[in-house]
Amino acid sequence: MDPPCHESDVVVERYLAELEESVPHVQLACSTQYCAFPWHGSQLCVWDPRDPPHQHLFLQGHHYPITAITFGNKPDPPLVCSASQDYVIMWNLDECRKKILQGLTPQGAVVGTLLGRVLCVRFGPGDCSVAVCAGNKVFMLDVETQSVRVVLQGHGGPVTAVAFCPWQAEVLISVSEDRSFKVWDHCMGSLIYSSSILTAYPLLSLLIHGESRQLVTGCADGQLHIFSLIEGYHYRRVACVHLKKKSETFSTRRGKPGPHRLPGGGWQVRGKEADTEEAEAALPVLTLAHCALPHALAAEPGTFISGSAECVWIGSPVGLFVFNLANLELEADLRFKDFRGLSIRVAGSCAVVSDGVGDKAFCVLTSMFGSQGAVLEISLSMLLRSQQCLWEGPVLSVLPSSCVLPTSPLHFGISKEKSPKPANQKRPAKQRVVQDQPVVFHTKVRSSGYASAPRVTMFSPKTNIKHGGRKSSTCKNNYNWEDYPLESGMPRRLSRQVAVAPDPVAVSWIQYSGDGQRLACALANHLSLLFDASLTGTPAALSGHDGAVNRVCWSQDRRWLLSTAQDRTLRVWSARRAELVLLLGRDMFPKPVQSAQFYYMDTFMLLASGPELRLLKVHLDPHRDEMKRYKPRSWCQAVHCCSMAGSADVTSLSAVNDFYSYLVLTAGRDRTLEVFDLNVGCSAAVITEVHSRPVHQICQNKGSSFTTQQPQAYNLFLTTAIGDPIRLWDLRTLRCERCFEGCPDGGFPCGMAFSPCGRFVACGAEDRHAYMYEMGISTFSHRLPGHSGTVTAVAFNPAAPQKTIKLKKTTQKDHRLQCSWMNRISMVWLATPPKQSRALR
Repeated sequence: MDPPCHESDVVVERYLAELEESVPHVQLACSTQYCAFPWHGSQLCVWDPRDPPHQHLFLQGHHYPITAITFGNKPDPPLVCSASQDYVIMWNLDECRKKILQGLTPQGAVVGTLLGRVLCVRFGPGDCSVAVCAGNKVFMLDVETQSVRVVLQGHGGPVTAVAFCPWQAEVLISVSEDRSFKVWDHCMGSLIYSSSILTAYPLLSLLIHGESRQLVTGCADGQLHIFSLIEGYHYRRVACVHLKKKSETFSTRRGKPGPHRLPGGGWQVRGKEADTEEAEAALPVLTLAHCALPHALAAEPGTFISGSAECVWIGSPVGLFVFNLANLELEADLRFKDFRGLSIRVAGSCAVVSDGVGDKAFCVLTSMFGSQGAVLEISLSMLLRSQQCLWEGPVLSVLPSSCVLPTSPLHFGISKEKSPKPANQKRPAKQRVVQDQPVVFHTKVRSSGYASAPRVTMFSPKTNIKHGGRKSSTCKNNYNWEDYPLESGMPRRLSRQVAVAPDPVAVSWIQYSGDGQRLACALANHLSLLFDASLTGTPAALSGHDGAVNRVCWSQDRRWLLSTAQDRTLRVWSARRAELVLLLGRDMFPKPVQSAQFYYMDTFMLLASGPELRLLKVHLDPHRDEMKRYKPRSWCQAVHCCSMAGSADVTSLSAVNDFYSYLVLTAGRDRTLEVFDLNVGCSAAVITEVHSRPVHQICQNKGSSFTTQQPQAYNLFLTTAIGDPIRLWDLRTLRCERCFEGCPDGGFPCGMAFSPCGRFVACGAEDRHAYMYEMGISTFSHRLPGHSGTVTAVAFNPAAPQKTIKLKKTTQKDHRLQCSWMNRISMVWLATPPKQSRALR
């Protein structure tokens, strides 16, 4: 473990200024080269940390207190703009420094006069224009002509912040105390979009995140409202985050065991008393800024966050936060009062900036109640290391990196398959059966074959072998195994839909076979249906369950189909003959089987019953003795059993069967997710509080036989729970990497699926739509309409990128409850070529 860090390793107070009066609620400015704040009211102080002999630069020119400051976008020449009720002045810092060295008084260029009380000022792209927020108007000032070019009006309250779109220079977004934001074309002076009222509190800050194409607004009650700026998304709301709740969750996780535990011996541990003291304190969002994470973090072993993560700084009166826009979680919580070396404990204004090259971040802040100003230097990597817990165990991976251990439960199946047969072992009876011969009576008795001609050839290959139990050459599948096109687009248009039953019946699960030629469907009328992938012809029916079928699962060789039902039985069927091959009765399991599947290339079966995960060695044989058809030749044997750490019932499990993998993912009713390593035969990791409710499905990125992904991509998996967004996890870090928002999921467990190429995610919803997501975007790309009820399950065809299957549900209501029925399957494919994502317009 790394040695404990000290306060000076995380944050240092580089400069402290004693002001004549308190200056809260003022827009401060901070860049990678300078920091600026008001000095004695009407003066501007620019502090340069790189030049100790000339660190301070005092600029005079205002007659009223300065209320807003901003730096230019270009590093050369360095520009700073200050605003008050009388003037808006632009300063060239190089020229001002030269004037001071010559003994002259530096002067700036007045670009605006008597605009009113200014709350925010921003330089436009290229530093050719300045946006000034005064009252409920936004004044666009031209730097060259020093005149007002256009006035943007429309807000019902004072405009508190503005920001220019980085990828569209003519677009400007403003927020106001009227609790809305507006999108402007400042070149034409026209309004592009106006939002509705977002919250009950004024909006104070604004940030346009270029990497994720998202708009982030902060309000006075500590809420973050995030919107998408991608073209065609129509400024859709992505998420609403409560900063105080996120802070409490972050503090709780730091004190819990597991991958989120805070390493002992650190420089600070926040206790319950501090949390209780701050429980009622509001966290208004004073400022928002980009947070450039050090790329060195991604190269460290056991790293907990990627150097390319979409993070932002959040400034509040009590401290600074690092917020991840992808997973909507806090990465760091820096409280001013926790550092004894800091003079300001409660900030009235603050500004923060990250050094895009190094590890440092600078923050300038003023006191809320006192007359002090300070500049802080923050080591971002030390801050993250001190508050995040590195996973100290072995790095988990779906792809195995070692051979099967001799003591592993998986070695049972390998030893049985590879054990050599003795040379003197008798051949099975079925291979020694003499073919029927006509009965002939002779005077002499001699054995059959004695009269035949002697053999001349010692050995000749047999070319007329009949494959018992297998398809003949005329019945073989003529499917063309083409590669899966990785650049395919999403499904968009309905192609075909069929009814699974004449009467309304619930469809609980669907799954494609590995070759994409057949589709298995689990119904609530005790049946399982096998469709052709084109949904044509009469499906094969598998009957035998006495309860609603919950799950169906194909084997890797596509010969067997496994089904579980509410009658607490597990059945394995022959997919070609549609016959029962293996039956595991209810007397074998103390509790109902929640999930079951084939595992380890069909060598084993995995099933979850109660809090136990069971590994069964299975042998399947579809042949039966004609005289004893009641006696099947298939059998299974219990190999290993694991229990959840918290003794909670397993709600879902997932494992890879298309290739050899040792890891099994299980979700418990106590909202935990546990990873079992069956090569060792025990638990490998536990993640607590995965969702706010128990997980009802785990979906791994398994790919397909028609495509190959990057090895790291197979470590991704999805979890979903009722009332929560879909979460994307990485086994290597045991962290949530992204939340997929926007899909309504109130009270019915809806399914989800990875695309075979690993670029898309599909899920069902209660609003009668199927939602499609791109892996790098937190909100949905589009919705697939056309249903009359809840879409409960989705499935991608592993061979054809154009196709996906959705379950369609109709509803029947009475005075007591709502009964849901699903009786249709819809196939959707992409009819238009994929489009590139663009922003705004």
